Amino acid sequence: MKHWGAFFLLLGTCFNGQSVCDEEKGHHGHPKGPGSGHWSYQDEEEWKVNFPHCGGSEQSPINIDTGSVVFDPNLKPIRLSGYNVTSAASLRLKNNGHTVLLDLPDSLLVFDGLPQTFRAAQLHFHWGSKDSPGSEHTVNKHRFRGEIHVVHYSAEYDSISEAVQRRGGLAVLAAFIEEGTEENPNYEELLSYLENVAEEGQSTEIPRFDIRGLLPQKLDRYYRYNGSLTTPPCFQSVNWTIFNQTIALSEQQLATLEDSIHSDHDHVLQMNFRQPQSLNGRLVLSSFGTSVVGRRAPPGGPVPAAEAPSSDEPSNNSDKGAQGSDEHGLSTGTMLAIIFGVMFAVTAVAFFIYFRKSQTRNRRSGSENKSNVIYKAATTEENVA
Repeated sequence: MKHWGAFFLLLGTCFNGQSVCDEEKGHHGHPKGPGSGHWSYQDEEEWKVNFPHCGGSEQSPINIDTGSVVFDPNLKPIRLSGYNVTSAASLRLKNNGHTVLLDLPDSLLVFDGLPQTFRAAQLHFHWGSKDSPGSEHTVNKHRFRGEIHVVHYSAEYDSISEAVQRRGGLAVLAAFIEEGTEENPNYEELLSYLENVAEEGQSTEIPRFDIRGLLPQKLDRYYRYNGSLTTPPCFQSVNWTIFNQTIALSEQQLATLEDSIHSDHDHVLQMNFRQPQSLNGRLVLSSFGTSVVGRRAPPGGPVPAAEAPSSDEPSNNSDKGAQGSDEHGLSTGTMLAIIFGVMFAVTAVAFFIYFRKSQTRNRRSGSENKSNVIYKAATTEENVA
C-alpha cells in the first residue's frame, strides 16, 4: 500500500523488488520496462521483443462478440466503498507520456462482485481523436470514443508491486466513453485541470471529488474475462470488468481529453490504445440475461457472487449500453408480432378441427335418420287435390 509508484508498471515503468526503477535519461522521459528499450503505440508489434509477457496467450484488450459471450447468473453487481473522496487532502494528476493518470488512495475498495476485496491504485484514460474513436476494448468490432480504467490490486497483498505479477492480483473496472449532448459535471472535476499537465512529466494536485461519478450509474451489467495489462510489461494478472452502460461527455469535453495532453517532442497524444488481442479460447462472461447476450453458463460458474450496487449514482451516463453496432435482443414490436402470429395459428387450427368434426357429426346424423323412417306410400285420398 505504501508503494504507489510501483504501479507505473501499467504504463511502462519497471521496478526492482519493492522499488520503482529510475527512468533512463536521454529517452525524453520514456520509462523502461523489465526488458530493454522504451515503447510506444507506434511499435506495438515490437513490444513482445523487450516485454515477453506481451506475447502471451491471455492478452488485453479484446473484441467482445455479444453473440458468443456466456451468461453467468453468479455475476452480481459490483459494490464500492470509499469512492466519494471529499476530504481536505488533494489527489495527484500526472502526464506520463502515455496517458493522463490520477493516483487514488487505497481506501477506495471494490468489496463485492470480485473474488476478493480489491484496493484502488489509480485511474487513467485511452482515447483517439475527433475523427477516429479510441477505446481499447471493442464490442462487436465497434470502437467507442474513449475508455476509462480504474485499476485495483488484491487486498491479499501488501502492495501493488507484489500483486501485479500474481494471477488475479489486479482488477480493472472499465467503461466506454461516448459523445453526449450535455456537459458531464463529474468529469469536469478532472478535465478542467488537464491544461496543468499538458507536457509529459508534469503533475499537479487537484481537489478531491466523488470518483464514483466517473463510472456508470449501473454497476450490475457488465462483461468479465481474464486478461492482461494493455501496456508493457503486459502481465497476465488482470480480472477485467467492462460495464455495459456507457458514459456521456460533451463534444467540448471530448475535445479537451483528445487535444490537451502531449507526449515527447510536444506531440499531441492521441490514439493511445492497443489493438484487440486474440481470445485463444478464453470465455467472456456476462451478467446480463440471455435475452440480450449469447449462451448461458452452466450452474455453479467460476465467478463469485455480489450484491446490490452502491446507491451513490452519477448523472450524464448513457442508457443505451455498450452493445456495439449489433443488437441481439428482440424489440417489443417484434415480440408482439410473434405472439399474435402464434395465437392466430392456434385459432385457425382449432377452427379447422371444429369444422371437420361438425361435418362428420352431420353425415352420421343424416345416415341414422334415413334408416329409422318407415316409408308409406300416399293413399288416394291424400293424393286428391
